[in-house]
Amino acid sequence: MKYRTFGKIDFKPSALGFGAMRFPVIDNNSSQIDKKQAEQMVYHAIDNGVNYLDTAYLYHQGQSEVFLGEILKNGYRQKVKIATKLPVWMIESKSDFDKLLDEELTRLQTDYIDFYLLHDLNKEKWSKVLKFDLIGQVEKAISKGKIKNLGFSFHDDFLVFKEIVNGYDKWGFCLIQYNFMDKNIQAGKKGLKYAAEKGLAVVIMEPLKGGRLASAPPSVQKIWDSAKTKRTPVEWALSWVWNQPEVSLVLSGMSSLHQVKENIEFANSSKTKMLSTEELSLFEEVKKEYQKLFPIPCTNCQYCLPCPQGVNIPKVFEIYNNCFAYQNAQIEKKQYQFLPPEEQAENCVSCKKCESLCPQKIKISEELKKAWKVLSAS
Repeated sequence: MKYRTFGKIDFKPSALGFGAMRFPVIDNNSSQIDKKQAEQMVYHAIDNGVNYLDTAYLYHQGQSEVFLGEILKNGYRQKVKIATKLPVWMIESKSDFDKLLDEELTRLQTDYIDFYLLHDLNKEKWSKVLKFDLIGQVEKAISKGKIKNLGFSFHDDFLVFKEIVNGYDKWGFCLIQYNFMDKNIQAGKKGLKYAAEKGLAVVIMEPLKGGRLASAPPSVQKIWDSAKTKRTPVEWALSWVWNQPEVSLVLSGMSSLHQVKENIEFANSSKTKMLSTEELSLFEEVKKEYQKLFPIPCTNCQYCLPCPQGVNIPKVFEIYNNCFAYQNAQIEKKQYQFLPPEEQAENCVSCKKCESLCPQKIKISEELKKAWKVLSAS
């Protein structure tokens, strides 16, 4: 296994980290982890050098932490660092922090958490962090030995990311979404470099864009096949992230032993600046080819917002476009159901106010009807 640096923290993380949110399950029930398969996966990863496990309070409906607590006994706890997350949205009073932290320690059957994250920070949740002095409460837990290092995971734009990074001078690390299709969304490449310059370790989630980049449509695969060095779409996507020296480790939410073995193989051959100029140019070609597959030319300029009915037009179009580009409608239908009901396409009343504001001249009301038909189908 290859190892990297972790910001200012004295820890050498494996290039590959294990994201414990997509374990195989029984009867399609996310709370029923297939413990036999999942245990084999985790043990194989640790035995082959993976030393960072990432979980959270809500993963597998609360059972991810419980499962890891059960299987990390018998010496495995000492071989890994555990990262888990505080569900900030569940905090309604200062007393909630200690209650939730102690529950997570009990679930994980450990006396301390190596890397503790404030989960899913955005502008609204950051306000809650400040309101309830959650950082101060974490510092008290650190003084008691319950937490070793504090970080945060993030889903918002770069300016909010910068505000949070600058809002506390002892952050140890952060977790951001980053892949070659999303290098300019959320924290993005600017956030990666900004955090690294501040001395934070940067952990990457969604390197395969939630599994969408794990396979390629024929027109995209043709571009990959033109390279002198042959890689699978998974290896191309992971290599793009590992190529960047600011990246501390890459998380993969693996769901089979085959994926674990394959990703470990890729990690073993990874390094910074591993891709040639010619290979890097392929990613731009691939990105353009994926974008050609989008049926709606939405650029997420957001001139169409706010919609009088509350429809999140750019997000609906993004999910709809993904259906065609990544050719996995089931993933996108699940994403659509995560949208608040008031933001979904069916709320459009065809007032067409948005259409006069759209630089791309998209017939938004017609396209929303198409999206509704596809995304709401069972």
